[in-house]
Amino acid sequence: MDLILIIILAYVMGSIPFGYLLTKIFLKKDIRNIGSGNIGATNALRTGNKLIGYSTLLLDILKAVIPLLYIKFNLPDFIYIASLCIFLGHVFPIWLKFKGGKGVATLVGILFCINYLLGFVFIVSWFVIFLLFNFSSLSSIAASFIVPLFNFFFLDDNNYFFFIILFILIFYTHRENIKRLINNEESKTKIY
Repeated sequence: MDLILIIILAYVMGSIPFGYLLTKIFLKKDIRNIGSGNIGATNALRTGNKLIGYSTLLLDILKAVIPLLYIKFNLPDFIYIASLCIFLGHVFPIWLKFKGGKGVATLVGILFCINYLLGFVFIVSWFVIFLLFNFSSLSSIAASFIVPLFNFFFLDDNNYFFFIILFILIFYTHRENIKRLINNEESKTKIY
């Protein structure tokens, strides 16, 4: 019973489309008609309102952190299944016909909750790659690939396969970006 409840609640929490809600409430716009049409923080920045963009980023991180911290300290056996459900909720939200974000901010929240070192590895990797190339998508894909490698080689943790699954999902959500990167058509990202 605990497992079913956790799966449902984690998915519902992950499904909260903050990028969509913030642009709708404060800008009276549908974020799905702006830029890439994605509901995540990178596209929220394309609204021209940095507060909306960074608020989306923070809230998408927190929607993973808040439930996962509770689970980590009260039901630790369920942290991986809850993390996956939160991630899937963000990518496939029930409220938006299962068309959601790419999962990067939510992944950051998940990593910090499971092991803060993995969160830092992701952030540092993301920024290094971003400073070199200025592509948010490339930074996200590469950083999510580095996480399972770091986990495998440097941490005494046999759950690296979980992070491989998350990398595969991140790769999948960025498939259009990958095509644009290959064709040299991807837009560079301004984060400030």
